[in-house]
Amino acid sequence: MEPIVIDPFYTLIVATLVLLVGRLMVNKISFLQNFNIPEPVAGGLLAAAIIYILYTSTGMSFAFDKGLQTAFMLIFFSSIGLSADFSRLKAGGIGLVIFLALVSVFILVQNALGVSLATALGLDPIIGLVTGSITLVGGHGTAGAWGKVLEEKYNIVGATDLGMASATFGLVLGGLIGGPVARKLVNKMGMKPMTANGDSELNDKDASKDIDDAFEHADQKRLITANSAIETMALFAGCLAFSALMSTPEVKSFFPEKFTLPQFVWALFFGVVLRNVLTIGFKFNMFDRAIDVFGNASLSLFLGIALLNLKLWQLLDLALPMLIILAAQTALMALFAYFITFRVMGKNYDAAVLATGHCGFGMGATPTAVANMQSVTERFGPSHKAFLIVPMVGAFFIDFVNTFILTAFANFLGS
Repeated sequence: MEPIVIDPFYTLIVATLVLLVGRLMVNKISFLQNFNIPEPVAGGLLAAAIIYILYTSTGMSFAFDKGLQTAFMLIFFSSIGLSADFSRLKAGGIGLVIFLALVSVFILVQNALGVSLATALGLDPIIGLVTGSITLVGGHGTAGAWGKVLEEKYNIVGATDLGMASATFGLVLGGLIGGPVARKLVNKMGMKPMTANGDSELNDKDASKDIDDAFEHADQKRLITANSAIETMALFAGCLAFSALMSTPEVKSFFPEKFTLPQFVWALFFGVVLRNVLTIGFKFNMFDRAIDVFGNASLSLFLGIALLNLKLWQLLDLALPMLIILAAQTALMALFAYFITFRVMGKNYDAAVLATGHCGFGMGATPTAVANMQSVTERFGPSHKAFLIVPMVGAFFIDFVNTFILTAFANFLGS
C-alpha cells in the first residue's frame, strides 16, 4: 500500500499535537520527568508507535511533509548563528576549545569502533563509518551527502537508506540516553530539582530584559512586538536564502569535490556573519527575544516532524549486525559522556549538562542536544556555560572536524 501523503498544513497540525501530547506526558508521568526525557521525544515516540501499529495491522503508512522538517531545522540553526556574537564566542574561552578537542577525540573513537565491529561481523569496513560519525554525529544531512559518495565511489549498495535509518536511530537514542546520564551525574553531586519558585524562574520584570542565553530558558516569557517579529523573520529568510544559494550545484562546483558541507552549516555561518556585521558595523539592535522564540519553536517542531517520519519497521528490518554496531555505539556514547566528558569538563553541574548535550549531538543532532540540556536545566537550574558551548561546537565547529576525519578514514579504508 502506498503511503498516505500528508501535506505541509496537516503536517504542522499533527506535529503541534505531538508536542502538546509530549508536554502532557512529561507533566503527568514521573518516569519521563525523572529521566529528563525531552517533550518532543516523548510525544514523537508515542506517535511513531501508533503509526507502527497501524502499519503492521492494516498496512497503512504516512509520508509527512519533509520540507517543513528541513525548514524548521534551518531556522533553528539560523537562530544559533543569529544569537552568537563574537563576544559570546570569546566568553566560551578555553572551555569551548577543550570541549571541541574532547568531541573530536570521541569522533575518532566512534569511527574506530564502527569500523572494527563492521570488520569483525564480515561487513565492508566503510559501513562502520555509516554507523559511525557520518550519521551519529553528522545526522541526516551528512548521511544524505555521504550516502551518495559511498554508493558511487566505494560501491556501498544502499548506503543512503542505511544512513537515514542509522541517523534516525541515533536521533531517538541521543534523546533517550542524555537524560539518564545527567540524572545519574546530578544525583551523585547531591543536587535536587528546583521548586516552583526556584532561581530559574523569571518574573515579569526580568522578562522585559534581553536574554543572552538563547535556548536556556525556553519556557520563559519573551516580550516581542509585531515589528521585531517581522524584522527577525527577515533575518531568518536571509540565512535560509544564503544556505539555499550555497547548496546549488553551480556554487558547489567552485569548491573541491571533497569539501561538502550540509545546508544547515551555511545557514548557521551566515547567521553568525549577519549578526556581527549588523551589530558591530551598523550598531543594529538585534531582537534576541524574538530570535529565542522562533528558534525554540522551530527546535521542537523539527524534532516532532522528524519522529513522525520515524518508520520503526525499517529499523526493525535492519540486519542484526547493524543493530549490534548501533547498540555498541549507544553504550560507547553513554560511557564516554559519563566517565570522560563529565570529568574533563570539570566534574561540576556545568559538566553534567555538557555531558547530556554531548549525548544529544554525539548520537543524533544538535537540536537533540539542546532539548536534552533544556530538560535538565528546567529541573535543576541554569547552565550558561553549557548553552554557550554546545550549540556552537555541535552545530558548527564539529562539522568541519567531522568532515576532515571522515575523509581521512574513507581514503584510508578505500585505498
